[in-house]
Amino acid sequence: MVDNYVPLFGFMILMVGTPGPANLLLVLGGSQIGLKRCIGFIFGLICGKIALNIFIGFGFSIILSNSPILHETFKYLSAIYMIWLAIRSWNSTTTQNNFSNKSHQFKFANGLVVHPLNPKAWVMSALAWSNFAPALGSFQIQLVTVVLGFATCQLFLHTLWCLIGSIIGKTIPNNQYLTRLMIILTVIIVIWAVTL
Repeated sequence: MVDNYVPLFGFMILMVGTPGPANLLLVLGGSQIGLKRCIGFIFGLICGKIALNIFIGFGFSIILSNSPILHETFKYLSAIYMIWLAIRSWNSTTTQNNFSNKSHQFKFANGLVVHPLNPKAWVMSALAWSNFAPALGSFQIQLVTVVLGFATCQLFLHTLWCLIGSIIGKTIPNNQYLTRLMIILTVIIVIWAVTL
């Protein structure tokens, strides 16, 4: 029985821990306003992913995959939103001294919608449900395992990404070029995810 959980958790750690739009936004937020002020954003990311996992678990991914127009519309609207969220920081620097004009984009509400609009998150959730969850047993066990497994991975790994951003922001303060590099990387990752 334990052998069925190990591959799933390995997959979750790999998927949540690798660079993607959410993690790059966390590095950006950590570098600009610090880990402490991004806690709401991190919890928003976790709650958004919980909702996404429940949604996919109850079969919405099947509906989406059976409607190419709906799928494509959703995919491009998602990409536009995440690119917009990233480029809002274009003229910001990585200082943690001026929080008032930067912290608004790293609040709970913005984090809440990132994963439901993130093509990478949809792919990882769909793969977890289709490739790993069936081996776990009943739907109730699958639901609890997938939802709590991703939430736990996110709590630790999203916090780590934000902490890395915070360290970068303290090490290289007031660096607009670094901020813009992170924004460009985020946009590239989003475009790459959309073209898959």
